[in-house]
Amino acid sequence: MNKRTFARMTLGLAAMLALAGAARAQSAPEPYVALISKGFQHQFWQAVKTGAEKAGQDYHVRVTFEGPETEAMVDKQIDMLAAALARKPSALGFAALDSQAAIPLLKKAQAQHIPVIAFDSGVDSTIPVTTAATDNKAAAAEAADRMAALIGNEGEVAVVAHDQTSRTGMDRRDGFVDRMKASHPKVKIVTVQYGGGDQLKSTEVTKSILTAHPNLKGIFGTNEGSAIGVINGCREMKRKVVIVGFDSGKKQTDAIREGFEAGAITQNPVGIGYKTVEAAVKALKGEKLPKVIDTGFYWYDKSNIDDPKVRAVLYD
Repeated sequence: MNKRTFARMTLGLAAMLALAGAARAQSAPEPYVALISKGFQHQFWQAVKTGAEKAGQDYHVRVTFEGPETEAMVDKQIDMLAAALARKPSALGFAALDSQAAIPLLKKAQAQHIPVIAFDSGVDSTIPVTTAATDNKAAAAEAADRMAALIGNEGEVAVVAHDQTSRTGMDRRDGFVDRMKASHPKVKIVTVQYGGGDQLKSTEVTKSILTAHPNLKGIFGTNEGSAIGVINGCREMKRKVVIVGFDSGKKQTDAIREGFEAGAITQNPVGIGYKTVEAAVKALKGEKLPKVIDTGFYWYDKSNIDDPKVRAVLYD
């Protein structure tokens, strides 16, 4: 065999191996993880999306991320969940707006052996293999302690919550209310009202609370839209009360730097997104997961907003 013939055979063999490798790659596509969030417009959800996409790159999985325009659109979220299941994902990430409404579809996912990872907001079911979230009760209890200290441990306060159907809405409301009752008996919670996480609706809710309670000392807004609504409502009514928020979009961080908002709890939204996809990959490999993946939280105010540890989890 001459050198030229040998070279042709070598090239031909290399081409065959390359084609075989390509065929194997086509027959084994990368896993697909579909994430359905509670919303899409808040900076919080965009930060969760960023974390999810980073994990997708790191773990070589395809990730889609979608959610309804507002956190009041339960029916639209259910439609999105149904559409995602129809695409037959390898795994599903779900942040429930209504912790009960989605259960029939999640049972369908379970029947199809699609692992479900709850994120941000848990589901009242054992179907999710894990939940990647903030400890919302503990975070809201911290908000109550901070509020009480800021108003001198006595006086009237109110809560503008985002909803009473999601796990986050219930846990943040209850964490705040329960801690205030247990540890700060001279602080009276005069009302808990719901703005659907929508800043315009939460603004109107805030204005009605301020009108009804002229001696109010403080308001707790339980998510980004709620807190921005509280800020806007107080500005429009020209009322100076102690505002404690949750999350960390630009309108909140600006208000805290200005001194109009006293402080807020920030989650780790990029971490929530990343851990959700990471958990999905582990579930697909059959690895055992903890029931809850605690993604952490921080209190931040004017004094520590530029601390590197805090800055790393702000998403303004």
